[in-house]
Amino acid sequence: MVPLLLVLLLALLLFGAGFALKALWFVAVVVLVIWALGFVLRSAGAGGKRGRWYRW
Repeated sequence: MVPLLLVLLLALLLFGAGFALKALWFVAVVVLVIWALGFVLRSAGAGGKRGRWYRW
C-alpha cells in the first residue's frame, strides 16, 4: 500500500511541476510580446526623439 501511495504522490508532483512549467512558458511568451511591442509602439519624446518606454 505504501509503495502505491508513493508512486501516486510522485506522479502528482511531476504532473504539478509540468503544469507549472507550461504556465510559466505562457507567461514568458506574453511578457516577451509586450516587451517587443514596447519598442515598436514607443512614443516620440521632446524634439522628435524617441524616448524610453519603460520608467527606470
